Amino acid sequence: MSWVTAVWSMNAAACLTFAGFYFAVWCKQRQSPAYLLFSCSAIAAAAISAFELWMLNSKTVEQYELLVRWIHVPTFVLTLSFVAFVRRYLRAGRAWLAWSIYGLRTLVLILNFISAVSINFTAITNIRQFSWGGQLVSVPVGTPSPWGLLSSVSLLLLLIFSIDATITVWRRGDRRRALLIGGSMIFGAMLAWHVPLVIWGILDVPFFLGFTYTAIVAVMGYELSNDVARAAGLARELEISEKRLNLAADSANLGMWEWDIVRDEIWITDKGRAMLGFDSSEKLDFDRFRSRLHTDDRESVLKAVDSSLGAGAEYQSEYRVVLPDGQVRWIAGRGHVEFDGDGKPVRMRGASVDITQRKLAELEAARHRNEMAHLSRVTTAGELSGSLAHELNRPLGAILSNADAAQMLLESKEPPLNELREIVSQIRKNDLRADETIRRIRALLHKREVQMQPVDLHETIADVFRLVAGDALKRHVLLRREFAAGIPLVFADRVYLQQVLLNLIVNGMDAMNDTSEPKQIKVQTKQNGNDSVEVSVTDSGRGIAPDKLPRIFESFFTTKKEGMGLGLSIARSIIQAHQGRIWVENTPSSGARFHFSLQIAENKNLAGQEPAYATYKS
Repeated sequence: MSWVTAVWSMNAAACLTFAGFYFAVWCKQRQSPAYLLFSCSAIAAAAISAFELWMLNSKTVEQYELLVRWIHVPTFVLTLSFVAFVRRYLRAGRAWLAWSIYGLRTLVLILNFISAVSINFTAITNIRQFSWGGQLVSVPVGTPSPWGLLSSVSLLLLLIFSIDATITVWRRGDRRRALLIGGSMIFGAMLAWHVPLVIWGILDVPFFLGFTYTAIVAVMGYELSNDVARAAGLARELEISEKRLNLAADSANLGMWEWDIVRDEIWITDKGRAMLGFDSSEKLDFDRFRSRLHTDDRESVLKAVDSSLGAGAEYQSEYRVVLPDGQVRWIAGRGHVEFDGDGKPVRMRGASVDITQRKLAELEAARHRNEMAHLSRVTTAGELSGSLAHELNRPLGAILSNADAAQMLLESKEPPLNELREIVSQIRKNDLRADETIRRIRALLHKREVQMQPVDLHETIADVFRLVAGDALKRHVLLRREFAAGIPLVFADRVYLQQVLLNLIVNGMDAMNDTSEPKQIKVQTKQNGNDSVEVSVTDSGRGIAPDKLPRIFESFFTTKKEGMGLGLSIARSIIQAHQGRIWVENTPSSGARFHFSLQIAENKNLAGQEPAYATYKS
């Protein structure tokens, strides 16, 4: 076998390998026509290589005439599939150029078969053989046909189309594909001009269109291979995400469910079945689900379902279920309805969560609030027990607000799992904060060390805003922040600083309970020289009576009916322990403005330094 035969054969085999692989891919992904178009291009390139090999080894004029006529078929297929591939895969190339190429190549193919020899030759008079790379190859000798100019024009249009598509892809920002695919097509369209030059006798070389087009096919295959690899990576990530979703659902005690409304069949996860008291193999429909509902809650649940099915509203409901053993559980359900083309409900998907513990916690919290109200009337209670009750109320309230926020997120069509994870994390953090609050208040009162370190003041304020956002929403209070630029870190205990801010903000919201709209809390920061940073908390309430201003920070002195008179006293102790100061004034319009200042952390404490400590007492 000569090297010419070997090279052209390997070229054709490589194209057929590409074609077979991506045809198999297309069979599994029929929604991606780019794979089919690529397979057509690769098969056509292989056929062109085969025709060229036969032409190189042709011995008679008749044989050459037959080959030069039929090579236009794979050329037609390859040109059209190239253009369609660019249009579908790269989403580039002007439509009118594409249709011009389609029409012109079709005309060329028709004229090719109605001509005496082919569209390239009016006659082939002889076969000339010459040595090329040590091998004898055949080229035609004949009279070029003027209709062959149509083929040259189609090549020119293909070149213009390739340049236009490349520019579009480049401007879109996908420069790698512009360079690889667009660049290879431009280079291939230019090399293809050797064909008319050989026909006109200007070049004395054999036809090598197959190699030109194989190079383009190879580049296209490389890009598609990257897409396949990327798709495989995305599939693995999706599988991991699904596992994380299941883990998150289990961790959050979520029961995922789907109701096929047309068939009246309910699919539900094992966690959901256990939550509602159903066996793992029990067939479920809506009537079976309804039988589990507490008699007092059935009507409200049915109304919520009817509203969702009728108006397309998000389904949401809290209800009790009675288990076979008589146990009663509270369940919160959220779901979304899907409709068919005629607007009829066909499916509802959603999730349910066991909120029994939350309901019990709410009852327990109500009982604690009653105890706190009673405690406020007991003048003999010591500052320690009062401080603990006062400070623990903040993280408990934050936990409840986060639980409410989680309920609101579950109302969405696709609950944001990252935010739900963050909420669960915040609930845990607030639980730990409650424990740390007890330890640190004891340390405060017993003159033990409290950790001090550089703290980002704006970040701390933002955390506090998140904690009170739910309470502010319920009270119709607007929370505003006006932060000065370039505020440095302050030297503080982050937990205690949050307690001060929480106390001032909540007191401000309490002060606006009996005022008309609008209600707002504004927190501002500014730097006082090079030594301290000042924070102010302003409300739009009625202000503080002038005769009460001097006593506002005294222990057990309060302006609220149910207040204990400890919050501002503790806040003053904390700020003073930070070597700062706290004061209050009435604003000129209305409301009160609390100020406190903190020392700026020195640069030497910011990097590579152990946390500093301070000892103080209330």
